Amino acid sequence: MTASDRTSQAAKRERIIQEMADDLDEELEMELDDTRLDELLDEADTLSPTVDRKVYFRELLRLQGELVKLQDWVQTERRKVVVLFEGRDSAGKGGVIKRITQRLNPRICRVAALPAPSERERSQWYFQRYVAHLPAGGEIVLFDRSWYNRAGVERVMGFCTDDQYQEFFKSVPEFERMLIRSGTILLKYWFSITDDEQQFRFAMRIKDPLKQWKLSPMDVEARSRWEAYTKAKETMLEHTHLPDSPWWIVDAVDKKRARLNCISHLLSQIPYQEVSRVPVVLPPRVRNPDYHRGPIPQEMYVPAKY
Repeated sequence: MTASDRTSQAAKRERIIQEMADDLDEELEMELDDTRLDELLDEADTLSPTVDRKVYFRELLRLQGELVKLQDWVQTERRKVVVLFEGRDSAGKGGVIKRITQRLNPRICRVAALPAPSERERSQWYFQRYVAHLPAGGEIVLFDRSWYNRAGVERVMGFCTDDQYQEFFKSVPEFERMLIRSGTILLKYWFSITDDEQQFRFAMRIKDPLKQWKLSPMDVEARSRWEAYTKAKETMLEHTHLPDSPWWIVDAVDKKRARLNCISHLLSQIPYQEVSRVPVVLPPRVRNPDYHRGPIPQEMYVPAKY
């Protein structure tokens, strides 16, 4: 190998390393964001030490690799997967969902985070608007809050009648059995945090202008109704922790451990297998000697400020 070849190889290796590091930037940015939030309040130093950063990133990337295999299996086998993420405000549901979807195809794995129902939707069968977001064959849908809103926020905030609340508990077991009989894989996760931890996370959001949008008036009101939400959660688990669609509780006080534990458990609940892929071979670049690229006017370029 000539000196020129070695220089070319070194440059190529450096470019590959740069591309891989760039690919990791999104996760690093989210991680730095978490750290920045912790530094906003003095009481941050009262938190228990979390999992080692090297272990966390190594395991997260390994699990995300398994999620890609799961995605390929779901698409190849035309399976339908529904995962429900429930829990109190600031419990960390969104952080786990971000890590699950981060390296997956959004056309295969999508998030359903429904807004408050419209007047028309309130007159529909309760489950109707959720059915519209269920997966077809070869799709995964992650519900960031789901039909269990009726057992939680709607109950506590008085957005449903007692008759509607009782009817929900009669209907939801059969609704979920229908999903499972149709071939849908259904998983239900409840993210559990302590009273003190929610207080801490809310205080961080209040202090941080980049996170204040996460605190809605409903979230603030929910903070004062901690015990009412606890009772609603206990009633919900009592009625809907079923043999064919059980609840799984995620201890979410430590956000990093919660992410790793939840993703690992999700993968263990689905009998996916690695799907063999046909090797991808790029065709040779076809060059047309008659083609000449025209100049682009300089004023069309975005100013290079960085």
